[in-house]
Amino acid sequence: MAGVSVEPLIAQTENGPVEYSLTSSDGPVVMVVHGGLGGYDQARVMAARWINENNFRILCPSRPGYLGTPLESGRSMEEQADLFASLLDHLGIEKVVVVSASAGGPPGYVFAMRHPERVSAMIAIDSVSGYYDLPEKVGPVAEALFLNSFGQKLTSMMEKISPASFLKQLFVTEAYYTKEQMKTHIDFALNTPSALEFVDAFMNTMYPYKPRKAGTDNDMAIYRTYTRLPLSGIQCPTLIIHGTHDADVKFYDGVYAYESIEGAERHWIEYGSHLGFWVSPGAAEAQTVAAEFLQRHSG
Repeated sequence: MAGVSVEPLIAQTENGPVEYSLTSSDGPVVMVVHGGLGGYDQARVMAARWINENNFRILCPSRPGYLGTPLESGRSMEEQADLFASLLDHLGIEKVVVVSASAGGPPGYVFAMRHPERVSAMIAIDSVSGYYDLPEKVGPVAEALFLNSFGQKLTSMMEKISPASFLKQLFVTEAYYTKEQMKTHIDFALNTPSALEFVDAFMNTMYPYKPRKAGTDNDMAIYRTYTRLPLSGIQCPTLIIHGTHDADVKFYDGVYAYESIEGAERHWIEYGSHLGFWVSPGAAEAQTVAAEFLQRHSG
């Protein structure tokens, strides 16, 4: 994916080492908090295109247990939030706009509550806000394809040999679709180069699996103990974006966050899957809404 490759660095912070990438442009800083199976590279892909790199600096940390950040730097979400604050201290950054997605929701939300003076605004995209487990539609086949290195190699081959079959498997896991809705979204992706490019780049950020496993396992162990996060403590301007047909992080996670955070704004992606912000007929509108919110609240 053009323009997303930035070499990572390791910061030795007061709370432990943390891997990160930071673009070199001037302007306010946007910190992107990645989801499961991710790392700084996934965060970079999530931010591509809709965040204007001429106007913003994009900070992408690898959360503890992912890639170059050891799990010991922060197992709990509170420790991860403190690690983010230490990273900002290390870099001499006073405030950031937080963008979280998927399993990056809890550390992003907790950071906004625990360090409100460091957060000028927050955008949460299909973000976990309470109890989370693997989607019920994952099944043994999808689990074998996505949650081990050999399966990921097969997935990569499938994506190249038969994009339609690959997209169907992806949407089966990530969306509640009828046959007609499935066909609409597969056809959209196959006929939209930017969507296919995103899917390819995003899948690459989950491979290899081994250096991302500790963080993914840690997230799951914590999120299975949740009921709902106490989000009423978030005071910064917040935009909640969620796909109505998300089968991974359920739509109610977005509804709950919107209704819990005073003054929050929302944008629901009609028929959006878990990746609807990037791969759906409503993606362009959602990204425009997010970019405009970012511009309004980045000062």
